Amino acid sequence: MLDFTFHMPTRIIFGAGRLAELGRTRLPGRKALVVVSAGGSMRRTGHLDKVLALLAQNGCATVIFEKIQPNPVLAHVDEGAALVRAEGCDFVLGLGGGSTIDSAKSIALAAANPGSYWDYIQSGTGGRKRPERPALPVVAVPTTAGTGTEADPWTVITREDTNEKIGWGDDSTYPALSIVDPMLMVSVPPAVTAMTGMDAFFHAAEAYLSTARQPSSDLLALEAVSLISQFLPQAVKDGSSVQVRTMLAWASTAAGLCESLSSCISHHSLEHALSAHHPALPHGAGLVMLSLPYFEVMARFQPKRCADLAVTMGEDIEGMELREQGLALVTALRKLIAAVGLDGLKMSDYGVTREEIPALARNARETMGGLFAVTPVDLREDAVIAIFEKAYR
Repeated sequence: MLDFTFHMPTRIIFGAGRLAELGRTRLPGRKALVVVSAGGSMRRTGHLDKVLALLAQNGCATVIFEKIQPNPVLAHVDEGAALVRAEGCDFVLGLGGGSTIDSAKSIALAAANPGSYWDYIQSGTGGRKRPERPALPVVAVPTTAGTGTEADPWTVITREDTNEKIGWGDDSTYPALSIVDPMLMVSVPPAVTAMTGMDAFFHAAEAYLSTARQPSSDLLALEAVSLISQFLPQAVKDGSSVQVRTMLAWASTAAGLCESLSSCISHHSLEHALSAHHPALPHGAGLVMLSLPYFEVMARFQPKRCADLAVTMGEDIEGMELREQGLALVTALRKLIAAVGLDGLKMSDYGVTREEIPALARNARETMGGLFAVTPVDLREDAVIAIFEKAYR
């Protein structure tokens, strides 16, 4: 029987060239903290200058916060929140990839409430407090097709001193407005295109397997999986096509909607443990490294759903027994990973050692245990260790 809640409060403006609407659309405030990464890519591409000019055109004052790391950290969230309060900003705009938009959401929550952002984290060493007030409004302008954070309430931040990378969100951390302009994604390098695209793929595939799935997320998940399987290899080979970038941008946003409606599963928990301990590891890369043994387990226990995903990716399963149909997902996934040039990834290249695998397994379950609750397979600690062991190289 169907039993679900559909809630999606974000206004999404989607399409090539539609960033220009930032200069005339209704904004949720008059002074923005503009959050960007510390790497300087938003300045080099001209994206930051364009956004600042459009906000000024719309009568909006701005303050720039330019410290966000690829795996964003608590110290910068709390620093950004203090800057919001000091400058009197009334909303937060995240410009860039998932790390900057996630940081914008976290800063918006922390700025509206007393104490540290970590006081409101509900697992691990988090303070488990409930926010007294909703987050300040957030505007999301993604420049990668990966996280889908422009269409969900979730934000993932690392507490460095305890190696905890934990997701959080509530109704107030949905962006009030997201502008998804594929023209901003044309300059993304091939490796980043591949890793962020695979992150979006896993958001969709995991939502399709989640025990919290619902009809709308099923449709969106299969759409995203189909588009990414078709267009991500093309974008990695030649990222200049606006049409290809548009298809991937929509796939990423669709996958973000899936996260809102039906959640990721524990594949993401395992990766959070990896990149919490090794912050130089890109999130998408960590997911790819873990994916084949993880989805092999899923295929053994959820063969019909995994077969659906395999067919959507272009696999021919006619004449196979149900078990083999499910495992066709692993075959399709291996082909896709190779097609986007990520089949050479190794945990050891990022400093991960085999000896730390038990600690990583514990971290995954203790800090991101909520995703295990919606995973269709009961993965105890020994099963998580086995997945890490099989993925390690």
